[in-house]
Amino acid sequence: MRVAVLSFAHVHAATYLTLLRDRDDVELVAADPDAPPGDPDRGRALAERLAVPYAESWDEVFAQPLDAAIVTSENARHRRLVERAAAAGAHVLCEKPLATTEADARAVIDACARAGVGLMTAYPVRFGSAFAALHRAVSDGSLGRLVSVHSANNGSNPARSSPWFGSRELAGGGAVMDHTVHIADLLDVLLDGEQAAEVYAQANTVLDADLGLDVETAGLVTIRYPGGTVAAIDCSWSHPKDHPTWGGLTLTCVGERAIVELDAFPRLLDGFDTTTARTRWESGGDDLDAAMLDAFLDAARTGRRPTPDGDAGLRSLRVVLAAYESLRTGQPVALPH
Repeated sequence: MRVAVLSFAHVHAATYLTLLRDRDDVELVAADPDAPPGDPDRGRALAERLAVPYAESWDEVFAQPLDAAIVTSENARHRRLVERAAAAGAHVLCEKPLATTEADARAVIDACARAGVGLMTAYPVRFGSAFAALHRAVSDGSLGRLVSVHSANNGSNPARSSPWFGSRELAGGGAVMDHTVHIADLLDVLLDGEQAAEVYAQANTVLDADLGLDVETAGLVTIRYPGGTVAAIDCSWSHPKDHPTWGGLTLTCVGERAIVELDAFPRLLDGFDTTTARTRWESGGDDLDAAMLDAFLDAARTGRRPTPDGDAGLRSLRVVLAAYESLRTGQPVALPH
């Protein structure tokens, strides 16, 4: 399969490039013409460091026959790249959030539907064996009715290494936009597609105030569902610069019969790295990115509808947009059904 990686803006782009480069069943091409000049982690410089084929322009990429494309651009630029990839007949994996507005999210869903190609939203935690076990426990009734979910998706501030994350125009928002969607998607799975009834949010810019960003760096989002489940999401960029890991995701699910805790990135090895004078922390568990790419490429190869699809990306985006409306008004926001 010929697979294109479109833009290196997102922090996961280098991981996808490396995983695809090492697959025998993939012919890889990459492009990042919007890269800032001289950025060693973008454009041709990154492609050469990772030893992946590089195209200088979007036109050069789309002049080639493509089976699949992975969109890892700035959030606000997803739409134009997904639309071009779909028009070229490529199945699409788009980084989260699917878009920064509902109109753009609907547009990319419609573009892929018209072109007859699959659209998958990049939610890798769905593919972990631990989450699969949690989903089974909820589905088979072992936990009883899900009463509440206390969750955290914390991490280092990505704007420190990729400044566009701190731009409201390019990112659509800060920590609330970046980290709420992952857990909103997991809740979508656990609650079997039940749509949120009400969202309330609080956020501030206390963390990393020295960067002078125009987006929030910490947030707490509370979601109420029609069936009575209440979920709280800590979506803050709260890991300091010298934290041994980039980020993490945890869920505490309180059911009527049991309480289950999920750590998507469990610690495997703890120690001290003398070369960097920092604590070393190696994560255990599944390679979620590799599992997600396997599922995407299999869907592209077989023509099956990918999961999570674009509709899943839209549902989680609606929660985020409601959170921003709550921040604007200071009130809970009801979601239409």
